[in-house]
Amino acid sequence: MTPFSPFRPAWRATSGIALSMTLAACSVGPDYKGPPHVAPVAEHAAGFHRADPALTTAQAPLSHWWEGLNDPVLTDLVTTALRNSPDMKQAAARLHTARATQRERFAGFFPGGGMAAFWDRTRLPTGDITSVLGGSGQPDTMSLPPAIKSDSYGAGFDASWEIDPFGGNRRGYEGARAQSEAQMAQLADTRVRLAADVGRNYVSLRGVQHRLALMQRTIEIEQNMLDLTRQRRMQGTASQEDVERFSGQLSQVQAAIAPMQAQQAGYMDALATLTGREAGQLDAQLSPPEPIPLPPAVVPVGNPADLLRRRPDIRVAERDIAANNAQIGQAIGQYFPKISLFGTVGFTAANGQRFFSGDSFSYMGGPTLEWSILNFARTNSRVGEARGGRDAALAHYQGVVLSALQDAEGALSRFGHQRQYVLKLQEARGASDRSWALARQRQRAGTLSVIDALDVERQRVQIEQEQAQAQASMTNDYIAVQKALGLGWESPAPPPAAVRTAER
Repeated sequence: MTPFSPFRPAWRATSGIALSMTLAACSVGPDYKGPPHVAPVAEHAAGFHRADPALTTAQAPLSHWWEGLNDPVLTDLVTTALRNSPDMKQAAARLHTARATQRERFAGFFPGGGMAAFWDRTRLPTGDITSVLGGSGQPDTMSLPPAIKSDSYGAGFDASWEIDPFGGNRRGYEGARAQSEAQMAQLADTRVRLAADVGRNYVSLRGVQHRLALMQRTIEIEQNMLDLTRQRRMQGTASQEDVERFSGQLSQVQAAIAPMQAQQAGYMDALATLTGREAGQLDAQLSPPEPIPLPPAVVPVGNPADLLRRRPDIRVAERDIAANNAQIGQAIGQYFPKISLFGTVGFTAANGQRFFSGDSFSYMGGPTLEWSILNFARTNSRVGEARGGRDAALAHYQGVVLSALQDAEGALSRFGHQRQYVLKLQEARGASDRSWALARQRQRAGTLSVIDALDVERQRVQIEQEQAQAQASMTNDYIAVQKALGLGWESPAPPPAAVRTAER
């Protein structure tokens, strides 16, 4: 039975025929057999434990979850961030570097060589020092012998090839390939986190803007209540204590405006930074209030096995195991000799006219053997370090998988309970609306004072503020679910026919 792999369907590696033949040779060290079974129950579970069946479904979730919120501004912000964010550019640069290292390792399987050419002229005096200086030690220009001049011409080609019969270099390539794939998964993880950050800041911004508008209405109500109380005080039907009480309530509401305005500016600046722009550049676009985006009535979440296959951070941890496992074989390869073939051919002559003659042709070649037989103790240490790194990667993978499952279950639980809270606030909002309508009727009939009717309206606006804050929190919990599911990096799913073609 094929062991469960949490990434095989989502991450498919291909290689050429030459690479397959190269890696098919015997290599020292342990072969990588895939990640360990950390969560066997989750691998076969039909659904999540904390998912509310009334609010979620086991259908495949939408990869671009922000499109499900039906907010064009949010969709544009996420798209821009995924294209322009400095974090995305940095992750893409790291992937480019890792792929270059992988190509460099692959090039080591083939012979390497180069060409060289030279021409030099030499001038040497003949005779010795005494003949040049003369017996008196003074230069004797008349007795200076003529100098010898010579030219040398040379050109050649040399090549070398490390055969690698024990596979140490092949293990090095395996490690480089695993690290490259880990960087690819890291890029996907950056997309997941970035989309979630944009979504949270945008929803929080719309929530604050909605609450600011309601705070302005509350200030108007409190001001009217204070003005009426002052009039009643002048008429002797209200006390100064009543005036001070309403004045304090007005000041308290006015004081709450400044922190909320600071939050609004902070969210807009955060969105500008996430989309690769300077702080303040999105103010004109985002300052007009818009409704808080709300999640769909039923949220598709898939199952835990889909989560394990999809989350990029799990893929990163799994590729780290493969890379560290390859390092063991690379270290063990130091026990064995290195065998190389080398050769050089060329032409060397003292006369340019005879440069390509048969007498000037030269060649040299043969095998070389290099074996560090006195470094076994050092190699033992390197092998031990590599095994320790592999064991640490295994433990890290276990922690990542368990944390991913905990993250998803916790996010689903918070989302479900927050949605219940929003529904209860919606009921309270309905009761408050009905109470306000009755209060207005009594006011028109003269059975309820204006100030009492305003107090009913103030309570109604307070409940609406709580509802707006709860709705923003619910949508942010929905975004947390999408992030915990590892959504946001995949392209939309291809049609079934395309999937079958790709699998063939």
